[in-house]
Amino acid sequence: MHHITSAEQLEALKQHKTAPALLVLFGGAHCGVCQAIKPRLEGLMAQQFPDIALAYVDCALLPGCCAQHGVFTLPVVQLFIEGQLCLERARSFSLQELAAQIERVYRLWQDASR
Repeated sequence: MHHITSAEQLEALKQHKTAPALLVLFGGAHCGVCQAIKPRLEGLMAQQFPDIALAYVDCALLPGCCAQHGVFTLPVVQLFIEGQLCLERARSFSLQELAAQIERVYRLWQDASR
């Protein structure tokens, strides 16, 4: 998981220089839900979607970056494919439902790019 330290670093990752897809978790050190889902999300992505890069943005450290991405509540998960926002979930969501939604979007993209 990439720990984002600047808005420029996040933009570079979104432009698919290291991977064609990027899942970003916007969270905070004082957000209990964020800290609880972070390791579970890492495990899920490593097991089911190893081709998708994973990044974490601490909104307390980078409030401008979070605001630029429309993040005003925590946690927020955004999936970018080829730099475009394709999926977003905020506040309360199931990791199983999120995995199914990622699977659907990612498979559609893979089928379209063949």
